[in-house]
Parts: sequence; C-alpha cells; structure tokens
Amino acid sequence: MPSFRVTRTVKHSPQQMYDLVADVERYPEFLPLCDSLRVIRRQDMTEGGQVLIAEMGVGYKAIRERFTTRVSLEPAHLKIVAEYIDGPFRHLENRWLFKDAPNGGCAIDFFITYEFKSRTLGLLMGTMFDRAFRKFTDAFEGRADRMYDAA
Repeated sequence: MPSFRVTRTVKHSPQQMYDLVADVERYPEFLPLCDSLRVIRRQDMTEGGQVLIAEMGVGYKAIRERFTTRVSLEPAHLKIVAEYIDGPFRHLENRWLFKDAPNGGCAIDFFITYEFKSRTLGLLMGTMFDRAFRKFTDAFEGRADRMYDAA
C-alpha cells in the first residue's frame, strides 16, 4: 500500500499551520489536484474540536474522482486526521501534527497512506497521486508564506 511521510520545519507557528490545514474549504485555491471541496456536515467535539464530513473532488487531465472523508480537527493537540469513507479508494488516511520547532517556527509531520479499489485506476492515477502528495507540504508552506508574511 503506497504511503508517504515527511517532517519539515517552517517559519510559521504551529497554531498558524494548524489553522491553515484545518481550513479545508480553501484547499481548491492552492492544493495540487484539488478541484473542489465541500463540507457536508460539522459536529462539535470536546476540547473545541470538530469532526467534518467532507467531499473532495480531484482531477488530472480527463480523470475526475470524488471521495468522502471524516476529518477530525483536534486544536488542543494541534492534530488533524482524515479517514476515508467513500469513493475510489480501498483505504485512505492522512495525519497532520504540528509542534514547536527547537529553533522557532513549526515542525510539521505529514503522513498519508492510500490504496485504490481498482487496479486500473491505481495504475492511471497512482503515480500522479504520489507526486501530488509529495508536493502537499510545499503547497501548504507556500500558502502560509502568502497569508502570514503579508500580515
């Protein structure tokens, strides 16, 4: 099953990075392959957290897919977990964790694992998804630079 993990340090605070990643409805503005994102339902949880049911549309050239995830936002722990509900995958999970970096800024830990239901779709989109996932942290860091450096 394909997976990818990256840990990197950025100059922004853990709270700023958490807030940016938690703002899922903005993903189509800057995230590779993300054509649309719609929050279907929000449920408040303890400690100020929320659970979102979100539908994301992704595409590359003529290939378009939609999938639904359960996104757990845990602001008290600066943690975000997305778990697969429905769509073209057999399995999809990604996790974000944001911590203070030793020399300032934020240490971001991003992990994703996925498997397509269809072997054919996996062959068509697998390499492209892998490349896109490797660019996710770059996309979020670039978004943070544009948002927070201007403030």
